Amino acid sequence: MKVRIGLSLGAWPFEELDSKHLFNFIDTCDDLGIDSLWFSERIINDANNKITLDPIITLAALAGKSRIMKFGTNALNLPARHPIVLAKELATLDFLSRGRLLLVVGLGSNESRDYLAAGGSRAERGSRTDECIEIMKALWAQNNVSFKGRYYSFDDVTIVPKPIQTPTPPVWIGGRSAAAIKRTARLGDGWLPAGITPQECGFGIEEIQKIASSDYNRSIPEDHFGVALSCYVSENGEEIDKSILANIRLRHDTSQESYTAIGTPEEIIRTIISYQKVGVSKFVLQPLARPGDWLRQVELIANHIIKPLQTPFTKEEVLERFGSG
Repeated sequence: MKVRIGLSLGAWPFEELDSKHLFNFIDTCDDLGIDSLWFSERIINDANNKITLDPIITLAALAGKSRIMKFGTNALNLPARHPIVLAKELATLDFLSRGRLLLVVGLGSNESRDYLAAGGSRAERGSRTDECIEIMKALWAQNNVSFKGRYYSFDDVTIVPKPIQTPTPPVWIGGRSAAAIKRTARLGDGWLPAGITPQECGFGIEEIQKIASSDYNRSIPEDHFGVALSCYVSENGEEIDKSILANIRLRHDTSQESYTAIGTPEEIIRTIISYQKVGVSKFVLQPLARPGDWLRQVELIANHIIKPLQTPFTKEEVLERFGSG
């Protein structure tokens, strides 16, 4: 399977809060051959007041700036949004970008207050998300849609324009929980977790395909499995600034090295290959760096990670260059 690697911006990565830096960055990504850019969602500020942009508005602006790159959400917080309004927004975005929308949805983290601020409750997140996915897919593929659910009910609703991607834009599910795995098997078109080891990815892919086949008589395309990784390229083997590791969501059951891509280019490529071996073909890398060093990390990732991995190699050439992983 061909590997595809995009970049995630996360919180605002530039030293100045000026939109020109973002638009200049889009030009840089086009020049570097970046496949896709991804934006996470935080509706209200966290305790650190990190600056995050609304992903849908940002994707709309950037899709008009670049005619090449694809743009994605990782992940859009579905239970905090109304599905009919969201379906219209995303269909319009896919139409205007000529089918370049990449959609990963989720419930938001357990610590997030987004859905509470939007009038929801933690207990409803999963079931609301399921209804949202069903409603959006129906509205994208059909006219005169009626729906009666636990949270949303409506009659004879049509939205136009329809998305360019048919029958609908693929809806990938974020998250590494058992519930996310089951949701992918039941409703998703792909899976893109974060903070997950290669072994856990392999298990999740097997579980998704097994549940999808046995319980729902469906399957997920084999190239619709991805992973989001925090990434730092070490030039000449220098040590990483430990302060930037605070941006990685900490797991207490395993080491950070097992679910991040940190090290020399060769070490990072071996890490990515270890995920490829279990069936992952889509990667979203989030550069780790202070604002002043962030663009340098993007250049290193593009030139020393993305370009080598997206250059066709035989199996023997991969083993010769990067080892067995």
